[in-house]
Amino acid sequence: MRRSTRLFEIIQILRAAGAPVTAEELAAQLEVSVRTVYRDIAELQAQRTPIEGEAGIGYLMRRGYDLPPLNFDAEEVEALWVGLSLLARTGDSHLQRAANRICQKIEALHCPADWLHVAPWGAPVDDPAKGCIPVASFREAIRAEQKIRITYENGDGDRTERVVRPVALIYHTECTMLAGWCELRDGFRHFRTDRIWASEYVGQSFSGQARSLRELWQERNSAQILAGRCDPSTLAGIR
Repeated sequence: MRRSTRLFEIIQILRAAGAPVTAEELAAQLEVSVRTVYRDIAELQAQRTPIEGEAGIGYLMRRGYDLPPLNFDAEEVEALWVGLSLLARTGDSHLQRAANRICQKIEALHCPADWLHVAPWGAPVDDPAKGCIPVASFREAIRAEQKIRITYENGDGDRTERVVRPVALIYHTECTMLAGWCELRDGFRHFRTDRIWASEYVGQSFSGQARSLRELWQERNSAQILAGRCDPSTLAGIR
């Protein structure tokens, strides 16, 4: 997370909080160190953001400080609530945490729609403690247009190492698929992210190629994939 984004998130967290928030709580939500939070708070206070409090006690946003409101009607709020709740079914833990932060912002400006519930069953959460590669790392590689080296296990349990130019993520109900140009097979392939056992940058960018690759992939594949006519397990088995 860039520092400017982190500073904005601190403001949003404190605005939504009804009680002082400790630096430890902020650090846990932002996934940074407590020392980083102290520096960020000091920077915001230097910019005359009305944050009150101190280390060991907690921080609170002075009443009256606000940002332009989100102008959503009741049905739009409900649509956002359901849509954000559905992210829990993707297995993408970073998107889930982002969705929770957005819900807090909506609650701070509108009546909560917590009477709307979405069943959480779907793809398993990408928990690194269980050996899963965070889906967020693939989103970062796509944005950065960086090649990645992955260790992939197909449906038969065979593992291969591949260098991939990632171009898209497809969120199915039961799994998430990474689409990319596979240099081993010299063509587009689709990989279930829960079968990717290792992933790392290879230090090679494909900047300037990403858009044309994505357009070519969409032309060849997305109509069927996004319409749900392709079985993810079949796609995952393509070698």
